[in-house]
Amino acid sequence: MSYVKANQPECTATEGAVDLVIEARARDLGGFSVRRVLPSAERRMVGPFIFFDHMGPADFPPGEGIQVRPHPHICLATVTYLFEGGILHRDSLGYVQPIRPGAVNLMTAGRGIVHSERAGDDLHEFSRLHGIQSWMALPAELEECAPEFAHFPAVQLPETSRDGATVRVIMGRALGLESPVPCPSPTLYLECRLNAGSTLDLPDDYEERAAYVVAGAVQAGRHTLREGQMGVVQTGRPIRLQAAGDSHVMVLGGAPLGERRIWWNFVASSSERIDRAKADWKAGRFAAVPGDDEFIPLPDN
Repeated sequence: MSYVKANQPECTATEGAVDLVIEARARDLGGFSVRRVLPSAERRMVGPFIFFDHMGPADFPPGEGIQVRPHPHICLATVTYLFEGGILHRDSLGYVQPIRPGAVNLMTAGRGIVHSERAGDDLHEFSRLHGIQSWMALPAELEECAPEFAHFPAVQLPETSRDGATVRVIMGRALGLESPVPCPSPTLYLECRLNAGSTLDLPDDYEERAAYVVAGAVQAGRHTLREGQMGVVQTGRPIRLQAAGDSHVMVLGGAPLGERRIWWNFVASSSERIDRAKADWKAGRFAAVPGDDEFIPLPDN
């Protein structure tokens, strides 16, 4: 993971300032490419977001697709959001839920959950996959809550278009709209499509904010963010994005939750909790995923 401090002169209040630019690192997950942005070496979290993967775009031959075997999570919530393609979610609570572009799968792990993400026989018509997989840390008092799963079709997410910018509110509130997706802590998550030359002022009532460029390029204060880059906004500063060309941008942020530890698929406030999760997965004490008998073994290190 590479990063660079944005060494900029002072900006006016309307220009805002980008404090840090994170360059995504490409990773091959066995024929499937992701660009990992969070956690980075210098910035581990933005608001509650502790993990941010840009999946694809990946093209699969007919009859093939993503095949992520059952694996465990604790003390976090996963948010799956697709631009293209489909994924079949199965979990240890018994949920079986396909996700399509523009919909949200929200899985709250709490004290522990196991899930798989596969193409599925009913998704054979999709040969291209593109989207964002993110994890949110849970507030300390909710880390051991009961696991839950919720699905929100695309039609339930509010959207607005103005002055060449189209914004969908995935989580939180923005531009007078509020998403129905529940937030365990104050959270901002937007999908923004900007026509060339259009501008968008990011909501300023969230303590931490960042913009990730899926495609295109945007000017943020005096810094240009390009595809595969995340710009973290200085705390308390207004920020305006201006599209250099037609651009696709994800905006994320929220209230900081304090230090979290992350190892493999586990996120927690303490190393002891992660060690217990390691032992539980290795000993087979997590619940199984009905209908999916495979699993990903605990890594050696």
